[in-house]
Amino acid sequence: MIHQLLSFALKKAKILPLNKDTKYILFSDLHKGNNSYADDFSHNMRIYKEALHHYYKNDFTYIELGDGLELWENRKIKPIIEAHQVIFDLLKDFHEQKRLYLLYGNHDMIMMYPFMVKKLLGSVFTDLKYYESILLQTENPKNNFLLLHGHQADYMNYLFWWFHRFLVRYVWKPLQLIGITDPTSPAKNFKELIKVERRMKEWIQKNDNQPVIFGHTHRPRFPSPSLSQRRKDAKKTDENKVLEKEIPMFNTGSCVHPESIIGIEIVNMQISMVKWQDDGDSQKTVKVVLEGPVDLDKYWASTSSA
Repeated sequence: MIHQLLSFALKKAKILPLNKDTKYILFSDLHKGNNSYADDFSHNMRIYKEALHHYYKNDFTYIELGDGLELWENRKIKPIIEAHQVIFDLLKDFHEQKRLYLLYGNHDMIMMYPFMVKKLLGSVFTDLKYYESILLQTENPKNNFLLLHGHQADYMNYLFWWFHRFLVRYVWKPLQLIGITDPTSPAKNFKELIKVERRMKEWIQKNDNQPVIFGHTHRPRFPSPSLSQRRKDAKKTDENKVLEKEIPMFNTGSCVHPESIIGIEIVNMQISMVKWQDDGDSQKTVKVVLEGPVDLDKYWASTSSA
């Protein structure tokens, strides 16, 4: 089932160009709420706003990998828009320049229906579309990156999202007040996180090491391609271990980390993981490069030698 869901996401993906002129910033899991005690995004809104200003001014295309809206805890969208109006205005600027692409995750799965997108966000955006997946693709179709939320590897949160929404809205949200978190969420349950990552790895390996960038688990991942040459010299007993280290599985992290947001930049055919946070000395929002930049073809070279 998991492999079918992921393969279907690859097959139906919206194709976007990938070349030396394209510049992409990828964020995931904002969980924008109504600025209440349960709004995990509110404490990072200012940092995110400054980051978004930077990317808008520098001609980046913004891609959000799902769970941009917290529509499990919140029944109505108007309070969310009002709480984060400045953010929606910035996203509208990207949209008007055709530099905005949104994916739906499990917490905003309802956006898979175009009529719901129009109903909920029609007052802010004109002709806004949500996608399940995006394929960043060069002129060579084999050289690409698949972008998706990642709940496709978590079928309980994909097929039964409506049931989980009910539990979160009426059970786990009230329990947050006393410190009890949702045990079914891979972002809050390490065992579930490991399961999602393992399923994603298995699908990647069975699909010729298809490079994937996803969110969902909130755990940043940036694989190193430096071990690709060891494959030829690896003993058979060590081969699986080496292959696991080389799996081109990236995770954007999230925008609800403590006092910081983490994302992935793709610029000049290179990929980097970046963190935006407050600089304690200057009191300004600064960008820190956590990983990279690494040439994209390093991962495709690994794929071709698999």
